[in-house]
Amino acid sequence: MGINFSNIFTLSNLLDILVVWFIIYEVIVLLRGTKAVQLFRGVLVIAIVKILSIIFGLTAVSWLTDQVINWGVIAIIVIFQPEIRRGLEHIGRGSILKHTQNQNVENQKMIQALDKSIQYMSKRRIGALITIQMDTGLEDYIETGIKLDADVTGELLINTFIPNTPLHDGAVIIRNNRLAVAAAYLPLSQSNLIPKELGTRHRAAVGISEVTDALTIVISEETGEVSITKNNELLRGLTEEDYIKFLKDQLITKQDSVNKNFFTMLGTWVDKIKSNKQDGGKK
Repeated sequence: MGINFSNIFTLSNLLDILVVWFIIYEVIVLLRGTKAVQLFRGVLVIAIVKILSIIFGLTAVSWLTDQVINWGVIAIIVIFQPEIRRGLEHIGRGSILKHTQNQNVENQKMIQALDKSIQYMSKRRIGALITIQMDTGLEDYIETGIKLDADVTGELLINTFIPNTPLHDGAVIIRNNRLAVAAAYLPLSQSNLIPKELGTRHRAAVGISEVTDALTIVISEETGEVSITKNNELLRGLTEEDYIKFLKDQLITKQDSVNKNFFTMLGTWVDKIKSNKQDGGKK
């Protein structure tokens, strides 16, 4: 009974493809919403020009694009040194599962801080607009706010939205479990489906959900009602139990499901390859 090398190579090729896909995904997540996206558009244009110069025999253009590519690598390392360092530090912190577990612990603490601030402000009818970055980057909106870069605590969120204070207008944006900025401007929705009695905060919350996958919490200044927007959907009149369940589903359960589905899918593929190998041996 000989070894079927074709099945071994198939498995190794599959793992090779999965690793490449994962690396590309992590790079996209790392750079999404940053100005580095513009760089990749430029790289794509240069690659197209290079291909066209080869097809049409444009020697001078081909030589010029080669110089841009050769020196561009050094320029990218220099310009994006902070992003590269952050990415390497992220890799060095530990495995995917460990990172997910730590992330869930941090998200649980953030949910507790949000709950504390929501309960306080809702009872006192203090208007608030809190946006949590998900997969889509919010750099364009973060740049409009006042930088804080602080831990997310109930006390800080409450103090931020106290009326007649410098930071109470606009939105608080939370990124990577950190309170990135306050007083940020969000795009206002022009949808006619938004009830007339809702004000600017709700329109801003719906607006950001139309262009990103961000999760936004709104507290009405008039009624103290708690609402959440995500994926162009407005959920109104949420109780404490309702919004805590929603936050946990989005910030904790979702990550566990992604990891579970990934390894389940990988296991299914491996089992299928083993089954094919056994069937081939019987023949």
